[in-house]
Amino acid sequence: MSQQGSDSSYGVVLVTTSSQAEAVAIAEALIAAKLAACVGMFPIQSLYTWEGTLHHDQEWQLVIKTCLTHFPALEARIRAMHSYEIPEIIALPVVSGSQPYLDWIASQVLASPPN
Repeated sequence: MSQQGSDSSYGVVLVTTSSQAEAVAIAEALIAAKLAACVGMFPIQSLYTWEGTLHHDQEWQLVIKTCLTHFPALEARIRAMHSYEIPEIIALPVVSGSQPYLDWIASQVLASPPN
């Protein structure tokens, strides 16, 4: 068993941003605050309806590896930095994972959720 408990305490949080610069700024802030162990980023093409209009936008997808016990603080930090009125912030639990990798995540994030 890992330092944080069962695999279900780990998760991946998905966030889209409007630019690479915004994605990097959010990723760096989360890692510096020890709210995330790692953030992967890649460009995506998004189609969605916003305020009655169909949009086709180039965005950046963040894949944030973390302990879900930190989700409230992580969400607050993302909201404070994000340019979208309603940003995508979706947490997906890790059902199973390589124990050494899960232990590494635990070693990179705060031992307990911030107040």
